[in-house]
Amino acid sequence: MNTDSDPYELRSGPPPTDTYLHLRVAAGLSPKTAEAAEAGLPNTWHGVTVLHQEEPVGMGRVIGDGGCFFQIVDICVTPEHQGRGLGRRIMAELLGELQRRAPQGAYVSLIADGDARFLYEKFGFRQTAPASVGMHRTV
Repeated sequence: MNTDSDPYELRSGPPPTDTYLHLRVAAGLSPKTAEAAEAGLPNTWHGVTVLHQEEPVGMGRVIGDGGCFFQIVDICVTPEHQGRGLGRRIMAELLGELQRRAPQGAYVSLIADGDARFLYEKFGFRQTAPASVGMHRTV
């Protein structure tokens, strides 16, 4: 919702496939195929898209099993709209929904690229190393 003094609207739900693909690349995230996005986006547990004058400029999603484990993914804002607190607003919306609907004790994780860790730390996320380390593999 936006007001006259706030030019941004946060809209619940994952973005459409074309918007998702565009925002990832525009914000510097790795590109995904339309096939992958079309398969993955419907499995979003909770998502948010940021609009500026009806133009998508940011997004974020929560994925997971709906009970024990959740992961925050696709947090991004296009460069021309960065530095305006939109990443913070996206995170607040996603975490608010997790607090409302996720079972107590659910494990919420994310991968922090670069300086994004400073934003995530403000929301209570902590590095898991050395007790555990994040690992990944691409298929």
